[in-house]
Amino acid sequence: MQSCDHREHHASCIEQVPIFGSLSQEEMLEIAQIAASRSFGKGEMVYRAGDEGGTLFVLHIGKVKLYRVNTGGKEQVLHVIGPGEFIGELSLFSSLPLTDNAQALDEAVLCILQGKRLKELMTKYPSIALKVMDELSRRLEKAESRIEAISLNPVAQRVAGALLELSEGKKEILLPMTKGDLASQLGMSQETLSRKLAELQDEGLIVLKGHKKIVIKNKLKLEKISFP
Repeated sequence: MQSCDHREHHASCIEQVPIFGSLSQEEMLEIAQIAASRSFGKGEMVYRAGDEGGTLFVLHIGKVKLYRVNTGGKEQVLHVIGPGEFIGELSLFSSLPLTDNAQALDEAVLCILQGKRLKELMTKYPSIALKVMDELSRRLEKAESRIEAISLNPVAQRVAGALLELSEGKKEILLPMTKGDLASQLGMSQETLSRKLAELQDEGLIVLKGHKKIVIKNKLKLEKISFP
């Protein structure tokens, strides 16, 4: 593990994280004292299910995929995080091992915070604990919505909804993951996803450009499919 060279570098790792946004520079440097940075190559595992928890991982550069593997060996993508987001937070409040896997999708740098000392600072700065809980609530709500969509919504509705979510109001989407991972997240095969995307393109709603770029041509019709 490669440690950050000095406190200011630690701070640069965590200053973009929303849960630390209300802290002063001095308080942020105090958080930085319990942090270390580590680089991961594309495809390298950050952690695996069953590993000991008690650590908060904050993504500084790159993208990281969280997923689980069922008893049949099939991978289920939970979500993909970007810079400023964090993982491993559930293990801060439980003595159980980690339950998911985290893998770098490209070259990534994460800041790793010691859970025991972080909890001590949460006591000192309750705003951090409140923001962690708020983020946990948001993620739980999003996970429940995704489970409901997979269980109840047809393929077209799931795909349209995912495109609208990924677009964030823009016309052009650059997929943060492979189509295989997106299909897994939506509870379908990659073949089914590719077929549905091709259908949407044939209907003039989107344009597929390469493996990861999608241009939305008719947002209104996508919304009608997503929210019938």
